[in-house]
Amino acid sequence: MCYLPAVTESIVARSAVATELPNSITEPDVATGIGQFYERYAIPADSFARAVAFAISQPEDVDINEILFRPTRQEL
Repeated sequence: MCYLPAVTESIVARSAVATELPNSITEPDVATGIGQFYERYAIPADSFARAVAFAISQPEDVDINEILFRPTRQEL
């Protein structure tokens, strides 16, 4: 029997991660809303990086299918 190499794929659905994104929005109303959302909910980028590192560091026989990454204080 011939086995193909394992190919895995992970979906990472994320909420606000503290990045420069809010600074790049040029529409004033949208920028204000996003800025307020990020001030309230943004998670540090290193926290997001740890979640991604977890998903990609699994052994070949493990597949992390999906991660929903969000701040605990944000309602679903």
